[in-house]
Amino acid sequence: MAEGNRGARPPAGPGRAAELLQRITAAPLGPYQSAVIRIGFSATWLLFLLWELPNRHEMYGPDGPWSWSIGREFTRGNDAFTALLWSSSTVWFEIVYFGAMLSALLLCLGWRTRTMSAVFMVGVLSLQNRSIFVGDGGDNVIHIMAIYLLVTRCGRVWSLDARREARTEPGAPDRVGPVLWVVTGTALLFATLLNHTGLPVLVALWVMWLVLALWWLVNHYGPRSQGRILLDTVANLAHNAGLVVIMAEVCLIYATAGWYKVQGSRWQDGTALYYPLKLDYFTPFPTLSDLLASHGVMVMALTYGTVIVQVAFPFTLFNRRVKNVLLAVMMLEHAAIAVILGLPFFSLAMIAADAVFLPTAFLLWLGVRAGRGRDRLCARLPFLPAPSAPTASAAVGEAGPGAVPEQRRDGLEQPRTLVG
Repeated sequence: MAEGNRGARPPAGPGRAAELLQRITAAPLGPYQSAVIRIGFSATWLLFLLWELPNRHEMYGPDGPWSWSIGREFTRGNDAFTALLWSSSTVWFEIVYFGAMLSALLLCLGWRTRTMSAVFMVGVLSLQNRSIFVGDGGDNVIHIMAIYLLVTRCGRVWSLDARREARTEPGAPDRVGPVLWVVTGTALLFATLLNHTGLPVLVALWVMWLVLALWWLVNHYGPRSQGRILLDTVANLAHNAGLVVIMAEVCLIYATAGWYKVQGSRWQDGTALYYPLKLDYFTPFPTLSDLLASHGVMVMALTYGTVIVQVAFPFTLFNRRVKNVLLAVMMLEHAAIAVILGLPFFSLAMIAADAVFLPTAFLLWLGVRAGRGRDRLCARLPFLPAPSAPTASAAVGEAGPGAVPEQRRDGLEQPRTLVG
C-alpha cells in the first residue's frame, strides 16, 4: 500500500517550486481580469476628460490656479513628469489634452495596447501632475494603475489586437506596427530634448521602445529560437507580477482606508456618513440625501458596514465565496456613492480596481452577453455592419473560454508588430 500511494503524493519542495515557476512564466494569468481593468480605467479617464472638456483650461491649462511658471517650479521640487510644461502654448495644451482622450479611447478598444498603454500613462501623468490639487482619490487610483498597466499584457482578449491576431494569417506582414514604432521613437527623442523633470518615466518609455524592437526582431528572424522563448517568459513574468501588484494595491487601499476610519470618532459612534449627506457639494439629489440622513439606524448601519467591509476584504481573499460576496457589496457601495454623493468618476475608478478580483466564469458569461447584445444592436441598426461569423479562434478571443487568440497550437505567439 505504501508503494501504491507513493506515486500519488504531491511533489515535494523543489518539485513544487518548479511547478510554481512554470505556472507563473508559461502564460499570462488573469487575461480577462487584466482586460477588464484596461477597459475600466481607460473608459473612466476618457469619460472624465469629456465631462471636464468645458473646464479644461481652468483645471489643467493656462487659466488654472497654477501659472505655467509656478507649475514648472513646483515640478522641479518633486521631479514629477508632465508634458504640459514643455511649452506654455495653448495649442500644445490642446494637443496634449485631446491626445490623452484619443489614447484612452484606443486603449479601451484594445488597439496596439502596448503602445497605447504607454501613451495613456503619459497623458494621465501630464494632466494630473500639472495641477495636483484638483484631483481626488479616484484620480490617484488612475494615476497608479496607469503605471502598472504598462507591464501587463492586457490586450490578449476583448481587444482589437486579439481580433486582428485571430483573423490574420501567420507570417502576414504588418505595415502599421513599424510606422507606429518610428513615430513613437521620434516623439520620444523630442520628449527627451524638451523634458526637464520625471526622468524615470522617460527611461521606462525608452526601455519599452527598445524591448519592443528586440521582440519584433527575434520573432521575425527566430520565432522558434531560445531568445524568443526567453522574451515570452520575461513578458509573462512581468505581466503576472504586475497583476499581483495591482491586487496588492487594491487591498492596501481598502486596508488603510478601513483602519484609518476605525481611529475616527465619527466612525466609531456611527455618524460619519451623516455629515457628507448635509454638504451641498456632495448632494446632487438633496431629497435623496435628506431621506437617507433622516434614518439614524440606516446611517449607523451603513457607517459601520463600510468600515467592516473595508477592513475585512483583504482577509477574505482566502475564501472565494466570502470574497465574491464582499466584492459585490463594495461595488454596490461605490455605485451608491456615485449617485448619492455625486462622485461618479471616483466610483468608476474604484469599481475598475475591484474588477481585478472578479471570477473568470462571471467575466466569460459577461463577455458572451455583451457579444449577443452587440449582435442584436448591429441587426437592428441598418447603418452598422452586420456581424460576420467568427472563426473558432476569433470566438475564443472575444468571449469564449480556453485558449487565448494570440496563442498558437505550437505554443508560440504571433506578435508581428513592433508595438502591438
